Amino acid sequence: MPLINSNYNPPYFYKNGHLSTIYAGLIREVKGLTQERERITLPDTDFLDLDWSYTTKPCSKAAILLHGLEGNAQRAYIKGSAKALTKNGYDVCAVNFRGCSGEPNATYRSYHSGATEDLKAVIKYIVTNKSYSNLYLKGFSLGGNLILKYLGEGNTIPSEIKGAVVISVPCQLADSLEQLLTFKNIAYANRFKKNLIKKLKSKQKLFPSKISDADIKKISTLRDFDDVYTSKAHGFKDAMDYYTQCSSLQFLKNITIPALIINAQNDSFLGKACYPISQAKTNTSLYLDMPKYGGHVGFYGTDNLTYTERNAITFFKDLN
Repeated sequence: MPLINSNYNPPYFYKNGHLSTIYAGLIREVKGLTQERERITLPDTDFLDLDWSYTTKPCSKAAILLHGLEGNAQRAYIKGSAKALTKNGYDVCAVNFRGCSGEPNATYRSYHSGATEDLKAVIKYIVTNKSYSNLYLKGFSLGGNLILKYLGEGNTIPSEIKGAVVISVPCQLADSLEQLLTFKNIAYANRFKKNLIKKLKSKQKLFPSKISDADIKKISTLRDFDDVYTSKAHGFKDAMDYYTQCSSLQFLKNITIPALIINAQNDSFLGKACYPISQAKTNTSLYLDMPKYGGHVGFYGTDNLTYTERNAITFFKDLN
């Protein structure tokens, strides 16, 4: 599919990638959205909390939203998406990954960039227990990688899944990690690391035999965290094995459900390998939008409706 010619041209302030990222992550507020929580039990007895938002009339369409690293369903980018979608006739299921809903999850494992088994569990639950004939997927950063991997790794995709939109996707995880470890991203990396270590210390209290103080002291970078915890807790040899197996880039050629990737060119979290130009040119189901601006999940829009929120609604409508 030919690359999409982006028309995104934000005000001057938001053309700076870091400023737009910070605004979207720390300053933007989304009001007027009601969320109702539902807890589902996973096959391994752990749980996921789903935050539902509903349109004003009964409908047959629903969107499943996946947040990014250390996010949750109350982040502005999730609430903004949910609000826009409900106004346009979609019910919305915003997924909180394991341990991200304000309560520690029940198992030693948690979530990661390739944990498609949890997405499959959510989809199966909705298909089995709800009455939606059309389902759409929308994911941000880590959640976007997870969606693309799910669509291309060989799963049987339910006929209810009609399309996907993913934003700021680190589809080559090692490449993105390399960017996060550079000086330009030190503030973001330290914030992620601080939150992850805090959660790991809480998990240590529940599973003291699995993680030691010495292990935690080894963590000085995000890659160290993935070496010490993510890889070991989820069945990978080490961080690089985790990145290799879970990067969605290798699965893009297999995607047959219409999927739109929106990755800004000034996203400091993404290296060259995270812009799958050749894959988009050869796969008729894959659409790639690379706006010059936007930062990382930082796409500003007038009336508090972002560029990606508008485009997701348009993309989904065009599939009907």
